[in-house]
Formats: sequence, C-alpha cells, structure tokens
Amino acid sequence: MAVKGDKQSIRERVWALLERRRAGRFPFPLAGRIPNFRGAEAAAARVATLPEWKAAKRLKCNPDAPQRALRLRALREGKIVFMAVPRLRRVKCFLRLDPARLGTRLAEAATIAGASKLGEPVTPAALGHIDLIVAGSVAVTSGGARLGKGGGYSDLEFGLARAVGSVDETTPVLTTVHELQVLKERIPMTSHDVPLDLIITPRRVIRTRRRRPKPAGIVWLELSDEQRREIPALRALRSG
Repeated sequence: MAVKGDKQSIRERVWALLERRRAGRFPFPLAGRIPNFRGAEAAAARVATLPEWKAAKRLKCNPDAPQRALRLRALREGKIVFMAVPRLRRVKCFLRLDPARLGTRLAEAATIAGASKLGEPVTPAALGHIDLIVAGSVAVTSGGARLGKGGGYSDLEFGLARAVGSVDETTPVLTTVHELQVLKERIPMTSHDVPLDLIITPRRVIRTRRRRPKPAGIVWLELSDEQRREIPALRALRSG
C-alpha cells in the first residue's frame, strides 16, 4: 500500500530531474514549490486552443510562476480569474480578478504580488459558477493522477468550491507541466486528491480519461488539526 513518503520521494526525484536536465527556471531552488519550467508560455498557448478554455468565462487558477502566462492570457481574453489567498489564511480566501476593473494592470494582476494588491477578496460562497480549474503540479500521470508541492491546499480549494456548489464532477481540471513531469509510474492518490482531466505540455495535450471521481466536498476526516484550526473558511463551513 502506498504511504505518504512515496509521494515526497516522487516529488524530490522530479525536482532533481528538472534541475539536472536544466528544464527548470527561476525561481530556484525548484524543490518545495510548483516548479517553473522552460516552455511554460508554449504550454499556455496550447491551452488557449482547447474548447474547454475557449468556453470558460470564469476560472480558478493556482498562483504559481509556471501558470503566470496562463493567468495573463485569461485576463487579456476577458476571463474572470480567481486565485486563492496563500494557505487560505482568511475568511475571504479567494481573490477575484476582473479584467474589466483592472484596466491596464493585467500583467501586474497576473503575478502573486499583483493579485494580492489588486484582487477583490471574496468568500467561497461568493465564487459563483467556475467553468475551469487550472492546477499547478510537480508530477502527473497520463491517467490523471497529480502531485502538488505537498501542502494539500489545491485540493482544499477544490473541496471548498465543491461544497458551495461552484464546481462539480464535470468541471474540467487542467495543468501545464514540462514533459519530464509526466511520469509512467503510479502516483498514489487519496479520496481528497483532485484528479486531472487535461495535461498540457509545450509539445502535446493529454486527455486523461480518468476513472477516479473528484472529491464531493471537504473530506473532513483527512484534515489535520492545524488545517481545522488555521483555515477560517473551513471553520465557517463547518459551523454553517
């Protein structure tokens, strides 16, 4: 049976591989974060050709460096983008970026610092319908398994959005990665892990044909005491 250590060992091998093959790029070190990679802009351009992207008017995107080009493209195309507050530390734990209100500051808003300054903080209940989710990844498989950097916040964000009805089983979840991050080995998944529908690299699009369902909401039994204590939106959801 897979254990938590298996996930971390996979992460460490992928981070090291990207550095060894010089496929990663600033910020360094790659370890401990969603790694930025050479070709991230090409992957973003490939995403923009997909019907799921063209149909999406509102999307939730991770705040990491490799997806910055995708966030900027979304804003330039008039899409509303939601980004999570780091570690979900506030009751209003999402930042709403509306290009109609940002004017000429779209490039700034696509950065982590810019989103924090220019985004409108909202609660999960104020998300409204989300058409597409973009997730950052350390490692993925063609079957839709995904590893983040290990904090579990991306899965919690999905759980919160699912709990308030903003997303459901049919909401597409995609990631952009380097080819070296697409693994042939098994990545262990748990009931709170969100599987991928689409994996986009600079060279190709992978439609995963996943079999694992997406979490139906927050998996309370798998939360740590720290998460229950430190994330206000979880406390609000539980008390509500």
